[in-house]
Amino acid sequence: MFGCLVAGRLVQTDAVQVSSDKFVFNLPDYETVNHVVVFMLGTVPFPADMGGAVYFSFPDPASGGPVWQLLGFITNDKPSAIFKISGLKAGEGGAHPFGSMASSSSSSSMAQVGVSVEPLQQLVQQIPVSGAAVSTVDSFMQFTQKMLDSLFNFAASFAVSQRQMTPNPAETFIPSSCILKWYENFQRRMSQNPNFWKN
Repeated sequence: MFGCLVAGRLVQTDAVQVSSDKFVFNLPDYETVNHVVVFMLGTVPFPADMGGAVYFSFPDPASGGPVWQLLGFITNDKPSAIFKISGLKAGEGGAHPFGSMASSSSSSSMAQVGVSVEPLQQLVQQIPVSGAAVSTVDSFMQFTQKMLDSLFNFAASFAVSQRQMTPNPAETFIPSSCILKWYENFQRRMSQNPNFWKN
């Protein structure tokens, strides 16, 4: 019914059903994971007026017991979601529906992602732990800025003066001022409207 994906790893579809309405994925080496995607496989929809609350559990360094935190939810209308878990390794856990049914492995690097099937009315009233939601506009802006910086730095690393150029009829040279002008224009347009590129 559910899948779990971490970048650079195989898709997990082997959720352990710990009760009729609760499913758990084991997440080894969670310390190296920044984001996790939880999604419906498309084979079995949620029952009418139901959805899935998504929780993240990791070993508490002090007690060694599991700490559960609400990340958000998925529904038939929103069958997948990306959650940031890299900042959730510290702090207090909250109420969760898993009890002792899904306990973390004795390994200090094993975490779990749990999906609890719950009424939609209950899901929309729950408050996820701060920092778990991935803001697509902010993330896109950050990615774009890093991409622009990388392109400019890469192109600038090949810069030579006209005196240093050797004639090569098969090569086309672009003045670095053109790339800089494009870079500045793109940044300006992004700051005015992050979605301008969709037009």
